[in-house]
Amino acid sequence: MQTTEQGAEHKPHHPETGPEVTVKVNGNDVKVHRGSYLVSEFKEKVKVDTSQELDQVIDGQFKPLDDNERIVIKGGEVFVSHARCGGSS
Repeated sequence: MQTTEQGAEHKPHHPETGPEVTVKVNGNDVKVHRGSYLVSEFKEKVKVDTSQELDQVIDGQFKPLDDNERIVIKGGEVFVSHARCGGSS
């Protein structure tokens, strides 16, 4: 714990403890096992259709996730799925 100038204690933000943590997907709380996931596996785990794109919301910014990249889940993460954008030009 850290102490501020006024003497009040401030607890730094820590990830959830325990093997299962809560993430938010499309506004819904979902319990998952903490750890590293391939994005495509994580989408299956949280019941996001494989045809959808998945973005992670970090500090109010949407970060697109590639199905072949890995993410580490610690608890408290926020995700939003949506239809894939783009196409051939």
